[in-house]
Amino acid sequence: MKFLKIIFWTLWRIWFYVLVTVPIIVLFPILFLSILSEKTYPQFFVLARFWARIILYGMGFHYELEKDYELEKHKSYMLVANHTSMMDVMLMLLIVKDNPFVFVGKKELVKIPIFGFFYKRTSIMVDRNSSKSRFEVFERAQKRINQGLSICIFPEGGVPEDETILLDDFKDGAFRIAIEHQLPIVPMTFGDVKERFSFTFFSGSPGKMRIKIHPPVETQGLTLDHKSEVKAKVRTVILNQLEVFESSK
Repeated sequence: MKFLKIIFWTLWRIWFYVLVTVPIIVLFPILFLSILSEKTYPQFFVLARFWARIILYGMGFHYELEKDYELEKHKSYMLVANHTSMMDVMLMLLIVKDNPFVFVGKKELVKIPIFGFFYKRTSIMVDRNSSKSRFEVFERAQKRINQGLSICIFPEGGVPEDETILLDDFKDGAFRIAIEHQLPIVPMTFGDVKERFSFTFFSGSPGKMRIKIHPPVETQGLTLDHKSEVKAKVRTVILNQLEVFESSK
């Protein structure tokens, strides 16, 4: 039985990379045209959502969405969520429809073949070992916000190697950007994703993922002196919902 599971997991993981890569290759001319100018980013965003849908459903996943807040169309937000899987990117793209956003993520992802080409040209990259890079993130974020876009950051700064950690400590970046640009912060909780598709190769299964969109945490009128307070509040909202998801399994 274990041998059959290993075969399934191996083929399933290979299938994931097929789903990631093939649509990009097929759509390459259209994708390339959509990134020639920052003005056409909304068109790229539509294509990215289509790509995410192929991957999510192609892997046998579906999601159940609960909303305590409806995003206002075409309004800029700071979107944050817990991070345990590559599937978090697909979920974020699918559930946020009318508020095109750009990801802020690790510079290392540029090294991924094909995907890295578009990632470099559409996301805000940060080298966490460089103070200059972190400063440039704020400038690029301001430019994107002025274009009417939202910003998405997974504030844990990466996926914890220890999969027993329910929610890692949050980094400051998302909250600094949100306060400096007076963006409302929308916390989202992604449940079941770790069990469905973690970074452990021989693990996971098709099935349902639960998502909850929480009411925004406002930053209007706040200063950086409130950063720690806001960060703690957002983390508590996400953690409490994760514990609810865990207890209902």
